[in-house]
Amino acid sequence: MSYTRVNYRDVEPTAGAMHFLRDPLECEHVGVTVVDCEPGWTGKEHDHAERDHEEVYLLIDGEATVTVDDEAVDMEAGDAIRIPPESSRQIRNGDAESTFVLAGAP
Repeated sequence: MSYTRVNYRDVEPTAGAMHFLRDPLECEHVGVTVVDCEPGWTGKEHDHAERDHEEVYLLIDGEATVTVDDEAVDMEAGDAIRIPPESSRQIRNGDAESTFVLAGAP
């Protein structure tokens, strides 16, 4: 078989929201995560400087704020943001559910 397939809903979430797909998809270079945010959900502030991973956050549904290096970036469905490895980032969800797709690679 030349591909792998998984439904993100079949992957147990971490931190109550984050479905990490890299291992189930057997990815070698790219990480993919689906984040189903409940109202008021806040992710962990972090960066990827040690692993030299840039990330793209694509908001599929809802509204949320992504804080990048202490700057709040308000996002609505359809918005995407690229974050360099050395920048800190944190998702802060608003009053309604939202869904992100995160992709990262060196």
